[in-house]
Parts: sequence; C-alpha cells; structure tokens
Amino acid sequence: MNQATQTTNGDTLVTVSLHRVAHGRAGDKGNRLNVSIMPYEPAAFQYLVEQLTEQRVLALYAHRGATQVKRYELPLLSAMNFVIDDVLEGGVNGSLNLDGHGKSNSYILLGMPVQIPARFVRQPT
Repeated sequence: MNQATQTTNGDTLVTVSLHRVAHGRAGDKGNRLNVSIMPYEPAAFQYLVEQLTEQRVLALYAHRGATQVKRYELPLLSAMNFVIDDVLEGGVNGSLNLDGHGKSNSYILLGMPVQIPARFVRQPT
C-alpha cells in the first residue's frame, strides 16, 4: 500500500491506512453505528474530507448490510462523524454475531486506504 505520487505544491502523497493519520471513536445504538474520525494533524482534515465520502464509507460496510451513511463535518474540531444504518445485524443484544459492538466495527473504517501527504503519517512506535 506504499504508493507515492508528487503533487503540484511539492508534497509527496502516500497511500496508507486511515489509522496512520487519524484516530476514531465509535458507539452503537440499536442497529446504527456511529464513528467519529479525527486526524492527528488538523491540516490533514481537508484531505480526509475529500476521500471519506458517504458513498465510499457505505461501500466499505456493504458486506455488513449497511443501507445508508450520513456524514457530519465538524471543521472547527477537524473531525467528521459518520452514522451508518443497518450495520450491526440488529444491534448488540439482538445479533448472533459474537462482537456486534460499534467499536470493533470502527476498525473497518480505520483500515480504509487514503492518499495523504507523507508529512501527516504517523510512524509506528
């Protein structure tokens, strides 16, 4: 996943998993997953807004039965909140799935590949 390209302003764009540039918080209510994404560096926010579209997130969760995604942008916090419907197989208490909690399903989004300037990528410690 280490593809690099050069932009017109001299930044080198690399393709990495979202968790390398942002962290997330998640919760669940019934059959609805709520995932907030916050970049480690606020300047990375606009790059993520362009790539983390409702359509792309819906496609990412299609295998879980998701029917709709609504994205809420919080630019003053450099954050986005995604509400994903029908993704928890009926909800934590109603599912036969061993772990239907939102927090475990948020890792699907944090694993999504994004293209971002290399300067925003956190190195593993």
